[in-house]
Amino acid sequence: MPSAEHRTAAIVGLGYVGLPLALLFAQKGFLVTGIEIDARKVTALMEEKHSYLSELSDGAIEEAVASGRFQATTDFGQARKCDTVVICVPTPLTVDHLPDLTYLTQAIAKLEPYLRVGHVVVLESSTYPGTTEEVIVPLLAAKGLRIGQHLFVGYSPERVDPGRGATLESIPKVVSGVTAACLKQIEQVYGAVFAKLVPVSNTRTAEMVKLVENTQRLVNISLVNELRDVCRRFQIDIWEVIDAAATKPYGFAPYYPGPGVGGHCIPIDPLYLKWKANILGVGTTMIDAADGINRSAPAHIVSLVSGLLGSGALATLRILILGVTYKKDVNDVRESAAVEIIRELRALGADVGFSDPFVSELRIDGAVMSGLALSEDTLREQDCVLILVDHTAVDYEFVAQHAALVIDTRNATKGVGARDRVIVL
Repeated sequence: MPSAEHRTAAIVGLGYVGLPLALLFAQKGFLVTGIEIDARKVTALMEEKHSYLSELSDGAIEEAVASGRFQATTDFGQARKCDTVVICVPTPLTVDHLPDLTYLTQAIAKLEPYLRVGHVVVLESSTYPGTTEEVIVPLLAAKGLRIGQHLFVGYSPERVDPGRGATLESIPKVVSGVTAACLKQIEQVYGAVFAKLVPVSNTRTAEMVKLVENTQRLVNISLVNELRDVCRRFQIDIWEVIDAAATKPYGFAPYYPGPGVGGHCIPIDPLYLKWKANILGVGTTMIDAADGINRSAPAHIVSLVSGLLGSGALATLRILILGVTYKKDVNDVRESAAVEIIRELRALGADVGFSDPFVSELRIDGAVMSGLALSEDTLREQDCVLILVDHTAVDYEFVAQHAALVIDTRNATKGVGARDRVIVL
């Protein structure tokens, strides 16, 4: 295999996973071609030198392009020139909450004409155990190339956690191959990029790793959301309980309540696992319960707000949603609980607006909402400010001082003044 200075990689899908990965490969000396079906993203990167991800600055894009080690294109044919092809396309759910591999199979179909002997092909998209062997390998084998001899195929789950601040290369990288020869080739590629590799025995294991990580998070967050309601009935502060429990030096990991779990991974990955397990006749009672709690979380928050403000009064009230992304310090609104909460509050007649330092426009049911500046005048015009995301950049002291009432689902107002106007759920 060529040295890092002469290695080439095609990253298919330049979203929240693919773009940071592409820039990391380039930083490590690879010549990188990002392949993206959305021409607007290619234009933003190559012509405007603009980052559409909150995790990456415009400067990082400009530097990568100027280095000559990164380019973006819509042309899948560019993959032929690369030694390694990494697939980072979305794997969402259908409207019936079933796995949707459409983006993945379409990407393989577009790549297939350009695959050649020696290609290393790695899937990073989250999916159910067996996808690489049962879906990817047959599609690639149709090319007539033998897996493990002509074509080296494997799976490496993405572990991106936007907003956390950890460098991508420092996160231990789980790797696997369809054959031992495949794993060897993939270790050589990823070993030149990541600080630590975690090889596992087969692709099913690697696929399961990601699902277990996110299923654990879904179950625990759903549990603590349920415990929040128990604590409310006991007139106990759940946030104080968790902080105190977290002082235990073993056996406890803190999870915190909120308006619901969003993003592309936590609410979706467990349902990929559930689908596959149910096909095999294995029950998923815990996943089912956690998914049910999470899906009902936005309606539950609306119910609590309605109870505090008076359901009959909602039609006369102006409510400002503070934070509409799925988590703090990112610009990603996929599966965000805020969207459903806004929809339900509007259905009850409330006049709902939003403010978010990372989002200027929000599309709900085909209509576009424009974000409001978080000014003193904006706050005073509201009957209630509902905090759904605890972005670091927001001055919650300022919010509490100028809002008539603050309902806080994230404990973002901890330690601020004007507590008489703040209700923490």
